[in-house]
Amino acid sequence: MNNTLVIGLTGGIGSGKSAAMAAFQSLGVPCIDADQVAREVVEPGSAALTSIAEHFGADAILPDGGLHRAYLRQRVFADPIEKVWLEALLHPLINRRIRDWLTQCNAPYCILSSPLLLETRQHELVNRILLIDVPEHLQISRTMGRDSNSEDQVRAIMAAQSPRTFKRSKADDIILNDQDLTHLSDEVSKLHRQYKQLAREYKAQT
Repeated sequence: MNNTLVIGLTGGIGSGKSAAMAAFQSLGVPCIDADQVAREVVEPGSAALTSIAEHFGADAILPDGGLHRAYLRQRVFADPIEKVWLEALLHPLINRRIRDWLTQCNAPYCILSSPLLLETRQHELVNRILLIDVPEHLQISRTMGRDSNSEDQVRAIMAAQSPRTFKRSKADDIILNDQDLTHLSDEVSKLHRQYKQLAREYKAQT
């Protein structure tokens, strides 16, 4: 890894991670989205997609050759063993791509945005952790409005993620995203100034 400071950005479903990442990007900060990388490693023609089709069967592939995400999500939520198998396949591929990107980043600091930063080994790739935190009732209402999921579906997703208290205990910085986008942008701007100073100190030490 080079001497670029890496900030790990995380938060539960509906917390506003994407909006926070967009705010950092608007300030010129390079960002990589682990969710986007996860989509790229299972693109049509990829070795990972072939392995998934062989393991889960033809129903895991859409008519256009892409991954049937809804079917796969249903399978792994219903069977923890299948979830372990899928993670063992995908997480090393995702982490390798992220590591390669971080190695090439030459900005003072950059952002790794990942909902599973603390649940996977991705936290080993960062120097500092920023949590976008939000009360549970807002997580539920935002996600229901965005994804048209039922409350039970949202709660099931939340139950599969690390508890809010665990995330808060691991975070170096926390933004409570319980207001509007202007508030979130203001909080990101404050941290941007702090991170630029930390990046200078980090570079001087490495």
